[in-house]
Amino acid sequence: MSGKLFRNLSFFSATLSFFLLAGIFAVLFHYAQDAMHTFGFDFLFHTQWEPGEDDEGGVFGGYIPILGTLLSTLIAMVIATPLAMGIAIFLTEIASEKVAKPFSIAIELLAAIPSIIYGMWGLFYFAPIVQHTVGGDGVGLLTAGIVLAVMIIPFMAAISRDSMNTTPSVLKESAYAMGATKFEVIKDVIMPYAKGGIIGSVILALGRALGETMAVAFLIGSVMKIPEHITDPTTSIPVLLANNFAEAQDLELSSMYYLALILFVVSFMIISLAKFYFLGKKTK
Repeated sequence: MSGKLFRNLSFFSATLSFFLLAGIFAVLFHYAQDAMHTFGFDFLFHTQWEPGEDDEGGVFGGYIPILGTLLSTLIAMVIATPLAMGIAIFLTEIASEKVAKPFSIAIELLAAIPSIIYGMWGLFYFAPIVQHTVGGDGVGLLTAGIVLAVMIIPFMAAISRDSMNTTPSVLKESAYAMGATKFEVIKDVIMPYAKGGIIGSVILALGRALGETMAVAFLIGSVMKIPEHITDPTTSIPVLLANNFAEAQDLELSSMYYLALILFVVSFMIISLAKFYFLGKKTK
């Protein structure tokens, strides 16, 4: 009886997740119809975002926020991935228990800080450092990407650390007994064994980076402009939605739903492709 109940509850939970996903897609698709019919796929390549006056619909394009979202996420992942892997390796294989425990707690506490705090810290403390070091106005793609990297490092590091800790001691001891160095044990034993968890941490961090709003809104500049340099201000899909959604009407509102649908589809495709590709390689 208990086994059947557990099976039914598990099936219900899985089915609910699927219908929630389908329901979100259906709502976004429904409200994006006006913009889809007006602009079609050209919406992806237009750079203008100009609401019309009075009864005029205006001209809207999603190229700049889409580009800003992808570039800021790319910068964050490039910075965060090696740092998070280094932190996880240090906590599991190099640091003593007295050192690893407080550092692990600190990493987990970083994940609990609200994103708006990261945004305020980045704007008032980190942006002047970037401006003085690299140039530009301080706010822009680079600043947003770096602070976004700081935000996702705790997720990647904590999950990767837990995954590496599952490596059986007998495997590591056997490698050491055969004369392997610590670097070789980490590279050839621990990393392959923990590959599934590491990939999962990267996918989770990628999803967080793609949808982050408040911190990026403080730091990216919120300007509808194609960035010519990495320090230039621009905007992203979540930032544009957060700044303009309350005042948007008619075609502009539908265009924002179109942008939200694009972000939903892009996030789903990137995470799905990464998951099936890397896990498929692991299975082989």
